[in-house]
Amino acid sequence: MLNASNTVSDVIHAHFNGLTRAERQLAESLLENYPVSGLGSITTVAENAGVSTPTVARMVQKLGYKGYPEFQAHLHQELEATISNPIAKHDRWAANAPNRHILNRFAEAVMSNLRDSLGELKTATFDEAARLIGDRDRSLYFVGGRITGALAEYFFTHMQVIRPKTTLMSSNASSWPQHVLNMQKGDVLVIFDIRRYEADLTTLAEVARANGVEIIVFTDQWMSPVAQHAANCFKLHIEAPSAWDSSVVTLFVVEALIEAVQSSSWNETRERMNTLEGLFEQARLFRKPR
Repeated sequence: MLNASNTVSDVIHAHFNGLTRAERQLAESLLENYPVSGLGSITTVAENAGVSTPTVARMVQKLGYKGYPEFQAHLHQELEATISNPIAKHDRWAANAPNRHILNRFAEAVMSNLRDSLGELKTATFDEAARLIGDRDRSLYFVGGRITGALAEYFFTHMQVIRPKTTLMSSNASSWPQHVLNMQKGDVLVIFDIRRYEADLTTLAEVARANGVEIIVFTDQWMSPVAQHAANCFKLHIEAPSAWDSSVVTLFVVEALIEAVQSSSWNETRERMNTLEGLFEQARLFRKPR
């Protein structure tokens, strides 16, 4: 039985090992430009994948859908969800809002997001991202979009204390070429991109990856196109009873990564923190308690 919280991409990945060679070829074609690649007619999808129409029909049933129309309906629902603007999101939630306080409803949504995200997050992905971010031989760059830029700045602010060679890139794409010019093979670029994905971020990821930069992306359950170029992808659930998406789970994973990196190099981190505190004292930035 299909799980309502799973995307079509999730279902394909879950069944991939059980597919025939032709079906795997079809699956790879669908995932290559997901979800747009599955929005054409069954004949078009088959031709684009280089398989027969019956192969498409068999595979969607093997995935648990009653037929191609139901399979495609799920793709349309996902696409609609990814492009929903804040007003449309609010109206959808308001129409179905239960008669309970917003604090309760929001808490339930956040806990559900956290449970679903952790259920899908592989510890190997987390550990590898922590290793790359903590490698002081690599320069580390952070960037986000109009809203997610705040998350990129939060992550950068902490990592700047923990390790050197750390750069926050502006959300203004016109400044990115200068940063890409300085990126070396093996450097790490952390990108935040959630639905209403920003095309400039995908272009940045593509160019950086072509130059040997390791990409880590924080995105949503529908997955930003940036994920195609990422060495590690954090696919996190973001739905909330609000006109805005929730960043709670994203921030949770970011803070866990901060701790993982900090703990792996605590001696160096402590020395940097002591030095920084001395600079704060010299600058009298913070008031001391009397």
